[in-house]
Amino acid sequence: MSNKILKELKSYFFITLGLIIFAFGVSAFLIPAKIVGGGVSGIAMILYYAIGLPVGFWYFVINIGLLFWGLKKLGKKFALNSLYGVIVNTILFMIFQPLFPKPLVSDQFMASLIGAALSGVGLGIAFANGGNSGGTDIIALIISENKNISPGRIILYLNVVIIASSYLLFHSVEKIVYGYVVMAVSSYALDLTLEGQKQSFQIIVFSRKNHTIAERISSEVGRGVTLWNGYGWYTKNPFDILLVVAHRYDRSKILRIIKQEDEKAFVTMTKVQAAFGENFEHIKV
Repeated sequence: MSNKILKELKSYFFITLGLIIFAFGVSAFLIPAKIVGGGVSGIAMILYYAIGLPVGFWYFVINIGLLFWGLKKLGKKFALNSLYGVIVNTILFMIFQPLFPKPLVSDQFMASLIGAALSGVGLGIAFANGGNSGGTDIIALIISENKNISPGRIILYLNVVIIASSYLLFHSVEKIVYGYVVMAVSSYALDLTLEGQKQSFQIIVFSRKNHTIAERISSEVGRGVTLWNGYGWYTKNPFDILLVVAHRYDRSKILRIIKQEDEKAFVTMTKVQAAFGENFEHIKV
C-alpha cells in the first residue's frame, strides 16, 4: 500500500474521530439540556425542539440544501469534502441522540462547558486533518465573495442570531447566556486544538559540535538548519551558533540528537507564534 493511500486513510481516521467527539459533545450534553449553540447544529436543535424529528434529520436537510446552493460558487471539491462530514455527522447524531435523553451532568452550566469543549476539540481535530463540516461556513464564504466582510465575522453574526432565536422557544434569557458560553468555549477549544497541531519551536544551540548536530538534524529529522558566526565574550573565542525551527513532534528528536552529541551544550527553546514558508504554513493575509 502506497504512502499516499496510508496518508489519506490516516487523515480520514482522524477526521472521523474528531466528528465523533463533536457529535458526542452536542448529543450527550447540549441537546438534552436544551442549550442551543451556533452553526447548523444549533439550527437543527431549534427545529427539533419546535417541530420534532431528530437533530440528525434537520442537520442533513439543511446542509444538503446549503451544499447545493454553494456548489456553483465554491466548486465540487469543497462540496465533496463537506459531504463526507455531513453524512458522518448525520449518522452520529442519529445514533447518539436516542442514547442520551438526559444530559450526562445535571448542572446546565457544566453541561454547556463540557459540551462546548468537546465539540470545539472535535471540530479542531477534524479541521486540522483536512475535514470540512460545511454548514454556516458555506453561507459565510458566499457572502464574503460579494461583500467586503470576513467569513469569520459573518459566522459570528450568524451564531449570535441563531442562539438568540432560542428565546422564541424557551423564553429564557438564561438559556441564551448558556448558548453564548457554548459559542465562546467551543471557539476557544477549536482554535487551541488547531494551534496545538501547528505549534512550532525555535531551538538555538551553543556547542562546539554544532556542525555534527546540524548534519544529523538535516539528515535524520529533515529540518533546515542555520549556523551563525558567534563570538564568546568570556572565552574570547569564535564559534558557530545553531538555529532550527521545528514542529512540536520533531522537538524530542532534535533534543535527543543534541544530547547524544554534546551533553554540555547550552540550548534555548521557545514557542513561536507562527512559522511560514517551506514545510510550514503558507502566508495568509
